[in-house]
Amino acid sequence: MERAGVLKVIYTQCISRYSKETCFLFIFQADIQICRWEKEVSLNHLFYVAIRGDDITVKSYRVESRITSRFCHTTVKSSVVNSGPNAQSIGFNVQIPKRAFITNFTMNVNGIMFVGSVKEKTVARNLYAQARARGKAAGLVRYRTDMETFKTEVHVPPGSKIEFELHYQEMMQRKLGFYEHSLYLQPGRLVPQFQVDVYIYEPNGIASVETPNTLGEHFSGMAKLTSSKDKAHVVFKPSLQQQRKCENCTTSAIDGIFTVKYDVLRDSNAGELHYWSLLFQFKMKQTVEAMQTILDDLTMDDYFSIVDFNHNVRCWSEELVQGSTIQVAEAKKYIQNIKPNGGTNINEALMRAVQMLVKASNQGMIDPRSVSMIMLVSDGDPTVGEIKLSAIQKNVKKVMREEFSLFSLGIGFDVDYDFLERIAMENRGVAQRIYTSHDASDQIRRFYSQVSSPLLRKITVQFPEDSVSDVTQNHFDKYFSGSELVVAGKVLPSESTTLNSFTTAFADRLDLSLQTEADYLELDAALAQQQHAFTGFARQMWAYITVNQLLAERSLAPTAGKKRKITQRILNLAVEHQFVTPLTALLVESEEAKERLLADSPRDPKQGCCAGIVHSLPPWVRMTTPAPPSHAERPLPDHITIVENDPHFIVHLPKNNMDVCFNIDSEPGHILNLVSDPGAGVVVNGQLVGSKRVEEKEKVNTYFGTISVFYQPDGIRVSVTTDRIDLTDGHGFLFEPHAMIPVCFRVKVSIVKDSKVMVTVDDKITVMVLLHRVWKKHPTHVDFLGLYIPNNNQYSSQAHGLIGQFGQEPEVRVFNLHQGADPLKKEATMEVKGNKLVVTRGWQKDYRRDKKRGSDVFCWFIHNSGKGFIDGHYTNYIVPRLDSFLPLPL
Repeated sequence: MERAGVLKVIYTQCISRYSKETCFLFIFQADIQICRWEKEVSLNHLFYVAIRGDDITVKSYRVESRITSRFCHTTVKSSVVNSGPNAQSIGFNVQIPKRAFITNFTMNVNGIMFVGSVKEKTVARNLYAQARARGKAAGLVRYRTDMETFKTEVHVPPGSKIEFELHYQEMMQRKLGFYEHSLYLQPGRLVPQFQVDVYIYEPNGIASVETPNTLGEHFSGMAKLTSSKDKAHVVFKPSLQQQRKCENCTTSAIDGIFTVKYDVLRDSNAGELHYWSLLFQFKMKQTVEAMQTILDDLTMDDYFSIVDFNHNVRCWSEELVQGSTIQVAEAKKYIQNIKPNGGTNINEALMRAVQMLVKASNQGMIDPRSVSMIMLVSDGDPTVGEIKLSAIQKNVKKVMREEFSLFSLGIGFDVDYDFLERIAMENRGVAQRIYTSHDASDQIRRFYSQVSSPLLRKITVQFPEDSVSDVTQNHFDKYFSGSELVVAGKVLPSESTTLNSFTTAFADRLDLSLQTEADYLELDAALAQQQHAFTGFARQMWAYITVNQLLAERSLAPTAGKKRKITQRILNLAVEHQFVTPLTALLVESEEAKERLLADSPRDPKQGCCAGIVHSLPPWVRMTTPAPPSHAERPLPDHITIVENDPHFIVHLPKNNMDVCFNIDSEPGHILNLVSDPGAGVVVNGQLVGSKRVEEKEKVNTYFGTISVFYQPDGIRVSVTTDRIDLTDGHGFLFEPHAMIPVCFRVKVSIVKDSKVMVTVDDKITVMVLLHRVWKKHPTHVDFLGLYIPNNNQYSSQAHGLIGQFGQEPEVRVFNLHQGADPLKKEATMEVKGNKLVVTRGWQKDYRRDKKRGSDVFCWFIHNSGKGFIDGHYTNYIVPRLDSFLPLPL
């Protein structure tokens, strides 16, 4: 049901019981909640309309996938006409698999062709910036890997014809005995020429092919399949009438995932390993049912326990117990009685889990050939005990034995998925994000099914010396039932056309040794004759596997030098093979490079759902460039809350018509929370840097070296340092050009050259960061940032932080004015928040109009780092990360 329909139903039910005023308020709140639902479920495979626009005609929509030896190349094409009377924006959106790499995007607008080429991200951005600086048309096409969505938009006059074409490649993964190829189809309207073709060629033979009815009963039996021993072709081509939701409907029923499942002929497996599984449970209602199902899967050969963690860590059993019917029933009762609570002590919980496995191993309970697993399920970042992620990672690595594996499940977007992925990969496991929708328990069950049946351990695939080079990963810790291990490499020139491989592994009750032999010239000849195959698949597959493995290695690189070397290898391969990765970008240029677009992928997978669109396109499509920052900024009032220098806080209290000052005397590296507003989803944090130390005993002054503004609903973070401005979508900007950057629909960033950055959230909250540069050779001074926050920011009632708490202005009374120890500074008594404080009259600086000398702001100074004026102690405002909200209550 459309959102309007949902609201109408809510209103009808509401008006029968309550007043109109109440119901209108309820509808408003419901609309917000539905927006949140839409944001979340869109991440869980609900879809964007592929072609967006009013009064448009979609002439055709075609999808073609060619799968050759598990490697897939997909092309999505659409032809659209603006058939309306006015100029308008037309969007082209494609949902792609998470592991896929975009390889090209082309666009033909009224006969002008835009063609893409993958370049190193910095090179592509520089070319894009040059186009803007020279007044040429330039736009952004943001590619979001976390949402698996490619989005672009063009604004065109009436009668315009646009052709979109997107290419992406992926390696098919075998799970639970099948390869599953999914295509996300939601044209959003009836299409005269709608067709999907999936071609499969597997040289070793196809065991089975099926097309599950994933699009619903409306299209039952419409997918046509033809197959032979090694080839298959699936075509889905509903007519215009068949696309209609009903006989006379004008809307399309095509809305969902089109799936093709298949498997290849293979030898039987080598038998299943028994294993001991340690379930690691966190307090999430969505996981109770899933955990109970997992417990049902345990047998008498399994040993397990459960660790529940929040502020405290509790073990259902201090030792591993046998998976008997009685023990499983007791464990289910324990899980059912877990109640939600605050805090997340991940470090201590993992230590307890490892200790349990170590104890069982030392007592001889664990067979050396078995697989011992810890499954970590968490919905939040650590807040209790050790909270530094790198320290937790190091602690776990130190105690984990080689025969233990750690699997991580991150629930929702409040968890640092990067951390869960790193800690799993480093300890012979894998991670998966669980989206907190209605089927969260099913997602956990599916993940468990994939890892719950390990068949082989310590698998090694080797080739004769001097026969191959550039071999991808050929040592694997585990092989799971229904999965597949793939090794690729380059065959070296040789007189022989035969390639041999040798595989060794350990199974439950035997050691395995296999030898294979293949004539690769025969295979090349066979591939060349196949229309189902796509040219150069083997070369692309090798590069795809290599780049993905290097990206994983890069995230675990122990040193900066090692990381740089891996980065360069990724860049070289990605550019050579035209993969859009987190380190590369797709530069889309018109003929003679008169106009440029930049298709960019983010580097942080913890992002939310706000996707970028083209914001500036050629003059012939009548889309104007953004206004310069001076016209786009939300103006700041004269009286404002300021943080400057080392750091001096100047809090303006408009109701009391006064300014109150205090310093924070903290340590370099500490991150201070300035504004934490969970109601508005906004957090502003600042990280301190130290001055240069002249003598060992000399006090080090601290300044803000980084200011971060994080908007949680859309997962957008803007981090400003003294060198650059970084966005969570991977874009980085220097303080050089003037720029207005619409990061997403609700977050805007404007940059004034060598001066300041303005971040505006939802047109309600503004933060200005002022850049202070000093002489590089100064013996003590360092570059630093000033912060300016207007008092008319529209915070919610939940706002807190060193500055945010004064959104609810306290009553302040100053009396007993008298001469102080310094004849130039008077003292007085201030009554605030139930405290009586001795305050001193002084002044600080506002550098907005004069960055060298500043202007004086007279204020009452609070001693002892604001004690008595701020809630609690200043150390309560130290947070672990730049996007961390302040834990409440203080």
